[in-house]
Order: sequence, then C-alpha cells, then structure tokens
Amino acid sequence: MTAARVVFRGFARLAGGARRRWGRLPGERRLPAAAGVAAAALLVAVVPFGPAVCVGVLLVAAVWAGRGEEGPEPVGEPDVEARLAMVYEALVPFFASAADPSPEPLYVYGGAWERCFTSVAFGGDGRLARLRLRYPAFFPDGDEECRGRVERLLAGKAGREREFRFRWDEERGELEMVVLGPLPTGIGAQRFVTGPGEVVLGFTDPDVVDRTVPVLAGPDYAARVNAAPVVWRTGVRAAHAHLLAVALPGAGATSLLRSLALQALDEGDVLLVDGCGAGGFGCFAGRAGVVAAESSPGGAVAALEWAARETERRLLAGGDGVVRPLWIVVDRPGLLRHLARVEGLRDPLALLDVPLRFGRAGRVTVALAEQFEGLAALGGAVPVCARARVVLGAVSGEQAGAVLGVAPRVMPSGWAPPGRGFARLGTGPVLRLQVPATPDPGDAATDEMLRRAVLALLPQRAGAVAPRGGGD
Repeated sequence: MTAARVVFRGFARLAGGARRRWGRLPGERRLPAAAGVAAAALLVAVVPFGPAVCVGVLLVAAVWAGRGEEGPEPVGEPDVEARLAMVYEALVPFFASAADPSPEPLYVYGGAWERCFTSVAFGGDGRLARLRLRYPAFFPDGDEECRGRVERLLAGKAGREREFRFRWDEERGELEMVVLGPLPTGIGAQRFVTGPGEVVLGFTDPDVVDRTVPVLAGPDYAARVNAAPVVWRTGVRAAHAHLLAVALPGAGATSLLRSLALQALDEGDVLLVDGCGAGGFGCFAGRAGVVAAESSPGGAVAALEWAARETERRLLAGGDGVVRPLWIVVDRPGLLRHLARVEGLRDPLALLDVPLRFGRAGRVTVALAEQFEGLAALGGAVPVCARARVVLGAVSGEQAGAVLGVAPRVMPSGWAPPGRGFARLGTGPVLRLQVPATPDPGDAATDEMLRRAVLALLPQRAGAVAPRGGGD
C-alpha cells in the first residue's frame, strides 16, 4: 500500500503541475501547445514498444514526484496564486479601459492573471523576484508619469524595501520587473586595473557593463573577487571631461572625491579645495603631486585663480610642455561661493569657468561635489560642462532624474548605505553605483583597515608648491 500511495501521490502532483502550467499559458499559445502534445502522442503510438516505454517513464516520474510528505500541492503554491491574483487585480485600474474594443480585454476585475503574466519567479524568501507581463496597446507607455505609477504599484506589492529594475518593451507591449541584489559594500580604496585616463567611480551590476576588474574585498581585504566597475574616461578625447556629484549629507560625496584624487595622483597633479572647511582633504597636504589642499575661502580662491591661469597657459602652449594631467577637485563649491561673497572675494565658480569650458584641450579635469540644498547655487558652466553625473544617497527617482537628466529605471528602496547611488556618463544609461569606501584617515572613528588602505595609496611627502593668486 505504501508504494501504491507514493505512485498515486506522484500522479496527482504531476497532474496538478500540468494543470497549473496550462492555466498560466497565454491563450494564443494553447493551440500550438495542444497540437505539439497530440503530435508527440501519435509518434509514441506508432513507434514499436512506444506505449510501454511511455508508461514506464510515467511510473518512474510518478515515483520521483510522489516521494516526500503527503500533499497534492507544492508547499506555498496556493499563496503564490493568491499573490499573483492580487497583483493582477491591482493593475486593472491602470491597464483597463471602458473604451477597449477587444472582446476579451487583458485586464478586467475577476480576470485570469495567467493571460497577462508571461513569466513569474519567486525568491527563496517566498517573495516575488521577477515578473514579466503584457499590457494593452492603448496604455501610454511613453508617458513617464504613467510608467511611474505602475512601477510604484509593483514595487509596493513585491516589497518596497528592495530595489527593482523595470524594462519597458514598447514594441511588444511588455514590462519586466526584476528584483536586484545588493551591490558590494566591502570594497575599499585600492589600486584598480584601469587604462590611461581611466578612473573607477565605483561598482555596479555585472550585467550592465562590459568588463570586470579584480578587487580585494571583505573586512580584512582577504577576498579577491571580480567586480563590475563604472569607468569614467578623462583626457583630451574624453566625451565627458568633467564630473558633478550631488549627494545627501553623509552619503559619501567627499569619499568619492578622495577616491578620484588617489587615482588621479597615479599619473597627474591634483588641486584640492574643501569648500566647507571641514578638512576632508587634509591627508593630501604636502604629498607629491598635490598642488595644494585648501580649506579656507581665501586660499581656495587663490588656488582657483592659479588653476584658471594654468589652464590658459596649457591652452596657449598647444600641448607643448603639457606633461601631466591636472585635476581640480572641489567639495561644496556652492557653499564656497557664498563664503567668498561674504568675505568680498572673487566668485570661485567664475574662476572655474575656463577650466570647465576649455580644460579638456589642456588635459584639465574638474570634479565637483555638492549637496542637494546647494545645487541651486551652481550656475555658469557647471550644468553645461559637467556631464558626467553621480547622485548619492537615498533619493527619490525625481531627485535623481533632476541631476542625471532622466530618472533611473531602478526603483530606489528608500535606504542606502554610504556611497550608494546612481551614475550617468553623458547621455548613457543610468547605472547603480557603490563608491569604494575612501574615508578620511585622520578621522578617529574610521575603520583601521580602511584608514591604512588610504594611507598606503597616498604619495610620499614632498615640498608642496602652493599656488599664488595672480601667478601662473
């Protein structure tokens, strides 16, 4: 009786699985599927010993499917059906229309979700991990606001604290939602494998870039893994020669600038300006290749006056005598502009006009970081010329879109670790970004391993040549 019970239970499970697959099959695919099954049955019937072999295979499959505890349905299957039905019903107000001329509309109250959801996958936690659905042709899929409403609904039904990527296929009328895994947060400052003029902004999903680089990760930098970098190319032939990073307070913008400065020092000279006067670049002072590290409004304006004249000198030289690239790294330029105005100094952003507009020809790269509340103070050449963009922090899609030019196709989770955000180079796609941890080694609260990693990358101390206002 035990063997018979196992076989009977196995046949019941096989039949239930076949019924569920048939129910999930879209209507236009059912006839070809039925024809294929009929053709296979006919082929088995005419082959010698075909029916006997088929019965044997079914018995083996039934025994395999029937092992385990009692239960005609797989564990959690009714809950899966209920969840998908709930998602379907929630989509009806967005995808249904009283003027729909179709005799069998895709989305109606009480309808079958199997006709619309062409691919479904659940994760190990029992929650929706991937969903591909069809939508009616009359849905305005070119309208960002209409898209956003659907995306927010699906994210809420699948778990809003996670991140989702949405892909709209307007040609076929299909939408795919994929739950994204977390980006690596254990990568700190180190030497990255890059080409000349390339720097790593951070790391992203491996399926959206065409290369990986070996990095050391983990608490003690003990694990060597391959990570997908977001590579920013600078120099004379760079399409996006200057960068603007906008972040929430404490989101890691200064850490990003420190990371860029460490990489730039491998082959160039760096001028660092701390607009908020917090001393975030103090570890660079007096190092070889560091032109200056200024944190006062007066010193910052003098340094930027020198940078403007140095850019003009390089342009007049026409490439002759220009050996090393020059990087101008400015943290909080909006605040610096306000403090300079209070002290009656020249406008520091006006001094950046020449490096931003013409610096690429003289191998001058400008990297700026500002907080959202200071973004309105940036004007002139910054919005036009700083076309490599980074947004850091737990920002909304509208906030990210205002900086990047387009809203990311990823629904933010509402929480982000330090250094987490999005990047976009010019008119390219918006990429998720995790900046390598590059803290101030002088901060007592800094992790010891990260502090040592930053100190190991700093050049040896040398006699710093401070720029003088009015000189070149």
